[in-house]
Order: sequence, then structure tokens, then C-alpha cells
Amino acid sequence: MPEDLAERPAARRSPHGYVLAAMVVLVAVAYAVYELTVYRTYRSSTYDLVIFDQAVRSYSHFHLPVAIVKGVHNNFGAQFTVLGDHFSPIIAVLAPLYWISGNPKTLLVAQSVLLAGAIPWLWVYARRASGTFAAYCVVVIYAVSWPVAAAVAFDFHETAFVPLLSAVLLERYQAGRRVHAVLAACLLLLVKEDIGLLVAGFGLFLVTGCRLPAQEKYARQRLLGAAFVVGGVGWTLVATHVFIPAFGGRGNYYWAYTALGPDLPSATTHAIAHPVSTLQLFGTPSIKITTMTWLVVPLLLLPLASPLTLMVIPALAARMGSNLFPNWWGEEYQYNAELIVPLVAAGLDGALRINMLLTRLRPIWTWTKRIGPAWAAGALMVSVAVIPKFAFDAYGQSSFYRLTPADRAAATAAGHVPDGVVVEAASLIGPHLSARDTVLLLDKTPRWAPWVVAQISDPTFPISDAAAQKARVTYLETNGYRPVWHDDFYVVLTKPGSVPDYTRHG
Repeated sequence: MPEDLAERPAARRSPHGYVLAAMVVLVAVAYAVYELTVYRTYRSSTYDLVIFDQAVRSYSHFHLPVAIVKGVHNNFGAQFTVLGDHFSPIIAVLAPLYWISGNPKTLLVAQSVLLAGAIPWLWVYARRASGTFAAYCVVVIYAVSWPVAAAVAFDFHETAFVPLLSAVLLERYQAGRRVHAVLAACLLLLVKEDIGLLVAGFGLFLVTGCRLPAQEKYARQRLLGAAFVVGGVGWTLVATHVFIPAFGGRGNYYWAYTALGPDLPSATTHAIAHPVSTLQLFGTPSIKITTMTWLVVPLLLLPLASPLTLMVIPALAARMGSNLFPNWWGEEYQYNAELIVPLVAAGLDGALRINMLLTRLRPIWTWTKRIGPAWAAGALMVSVAVIPKFAFDAYGQSSFYRLTPADRAAATAAGHVPDGVVVEAASLIGPHLSARDTVLLLDKTPRWAPWVVAQISDPTFPISDAAAQKARVTYLETNGYRPVWHDDFYVVLTKPGSVPDYTRHG
């Protein structure tokens, strides 16, 4: 809890601490209701919920975070640790929760709490900058924002730590507690290898010499900023090319810039030699422009008036400058949640900078002092107005909470799989078996697990059409598997004594 709420005697007598605590609980519960409804209605997926479930369960047993589902499907091997995929050691802090309830639902609730946890830190930041009214508006803007909605809607990811830690970083630096800010930045680095770019972006802001609203001047700010830049970029490079390979991964596995070159040096050379074609990548395809526009439109475009927006530029550029991995470009995944706290803070900062500019130009205009709260109110109204366009619209849809015949069939199919077995499961079934079985993803390559749950109706990742799914079942039946249960949606197969083959490559 920020010191403004936890330490000062006046703050202890203030009702704001209680109001914020109630907001955090309410928002966390609302997020958890959404996530658990997605889980209950069989819309959670093996990629990525089972991956994180297996990893955190491994941590809870004091092992490296092995996720067999990831290792086998992506041909890294059955003992593959997720640290060789993304360097995200911070998820180990969730392991004690699995001593209480070792279930994927635990991760979903934890994510809800982490996302809501940014609220008090962001509130204190905004209150120092522009008063209590603006502070309450700002935290609601964050809570209903579409990047947070996208993160809530798509299973669990390590991204859940980023809004909280970035809010701590900004608030602590604004408060003059720079050691605390450095510690928050170090924790951010442990979230994922590319979050070093977010830390470097904050360093760029500090290097400009600009200050956060209500921040006292700091003589060595540029030096600290340079350290953030070097440390953030350096961490990303070391984590990608040293730590990830050390844990069995490949440093170039997520290299998404083949239009520029096969590696970073060649891509850098190409970008310098061909700046126009390189810049064109940031708008091709057009979904990139759409996403970047939606990041600032609910905030009334005012992040564009703040140098604090520099904090998100490196991380955003790394995604939008790619020519591979389309998931990075759109609005429906968790990636934009990494940016939302700095952008909301930058929106408020932009409003206050406009206020300062107008005050200098026309000192007699007293109304300019209300620009900060006015921006907060306007951005709140727009943020609420655009909710129906994004994931949180589902709260008002009765179909969101209703089990379909396919969902009931999925539950029945899962119920036919015994505990403690190795099972190849369709993507939507895997999360419901992961707490009690060793789950492999049912893909195009037979792994010869003794149990198989296949979807035979709608296509499901990674098999692209229903005919291929049915052919997969037929192939298994011709190789000794017998059906235990089936309907129009799913079939459960078994081959007692079958020994899984984790070495087959698809």
C-alpha cells in the first residue's frame, strides 16, 4: 500500500483508504467472475493456461517450472522448463498458492487480484498530481480499460504483474523514493525478458529531464535514466540470448523481424539503410494502426502531449515493427495491458502540461486549473462508452454465463478421464484435466498417450478443421484405441498400456 494511505496519520483518518480497499476488492471480484466464467464454460485454452498451471505446480514442488504440454507440442522435450520459452521467474511467487489449491482457477483468481492491485498506487500518483476527483476517475479508467479487459479475457499470463509493478514504479519515483522505484524496476525485469524495454522506456523519459507531475527535482535524474536504459535493454538481450538458451530454449525463437534481417545486427543495419521501408512496417498491416489508435483515443489523445509516453515506445515498437506473430498487433490479447498504466499516467500528465502552458500564456485564465480533473472526467466517460466494443461487454450478455450443449459435452468427456493419467486433450478440455492429470495438447502428431479426448465438431487449436480432427480419431482407432464415450462434440479414447512417445515431431 502506498505510504500516503498506509503511513500518514491524516491518511489513516481519511475514508479514502477504505474506499480504495473496497474498490480493489470489488474490481478483483469482478475480474475473477469473468475469468472463472470463461473457465466454467469451457472457453479457457490449454495454450496458455495449462502451460502456466504446469509451471507453477512444478515450482510448488520446488522443481524447475517444467511444462510438458509446451515442451512436447513445440518439440523442446518433455522436461522443458518455461524459462526456456520466456524468462519469467516472477511467477514462482505464486507457487505457495498451489499448496492451498493446486488448480488453474487459482491462477485466474491470482491474476484478478494482481490486476486490481495497481489501483491504490495509481490513485496516489494521480491524487498528488491533480487531486482526489481526478484520482478516482483515473483508477476507474484503468479498471475498465480495454487492455485490462483483454488480459482478463485471455486465460492467465505473466503480464498480470506488469500493471501493478509499473504503477509502483511511477508512484515511488514521483514520491522521491528512488530506491523503491529501482526495486520495482528490477521486479519488472523478472516478469518477462522483453519487459526490459518498458524499463528502458522509463529511462528515456528520465533522460529528457522532464519530471512526473508533483515530483520534486532530482539532480541525477538523467544519470539514473541512462542506467534504466542500459539496464533495461541489456537485460532483454542477456535474458534472450543467455538465460533462455541456458534453460533449453532458443534465443531467436521469437525473432519476428525477418523482413529486416535474420538477427539483430543485420536488422539494425537494414533499418538504418532503409528507414522508409522500415517505418512502413509499423503500419502494415493496418491492424497495427488501429491498435495504436485505440490505445490513446479513450484517453482523449493526451498521452501524445506527455513525454512519459516514451515509457511505452520501445515495447510498443518491438511489437508493431515485426512482420511475424500477428497476435502482437491486435487488441484481443494480453500484450497491451503492459502499457496501460504508463499511458493513463501519461494522459493525466499531458493534461497538466497543457494546463501549465495555458497558464503561462494567459495567467488570468483561472479555469485552466481544472484541465486535469476535466480530462479525467472526459476520459472516464469515453472509456466507459467504448466498453461494448471490447471484452467487458460480455458482462451484460446472458449467453456469456450460459453453458451450451458443447460445454456440457466437454464436462462429460472430461469426467470419463481417470485421475493420474497422461492424456492428449483438445485445447478446451486441457484446463479441466490439468489439476489431476498430465495433459498434452492434442495436435497433429500422435503421442500415444493412454487416454485421448478429441473434439470432433468445431475446429480447435492447433488442428485447423473438423475433418482433420475426425481423421485424427480414425487414425487412433485403427491403431488400437477404443472409444469410451462420444457424442456429436467429443470422443474419449483409451489404449491401456500405451506408452507415451514424447520424442515425435509434428
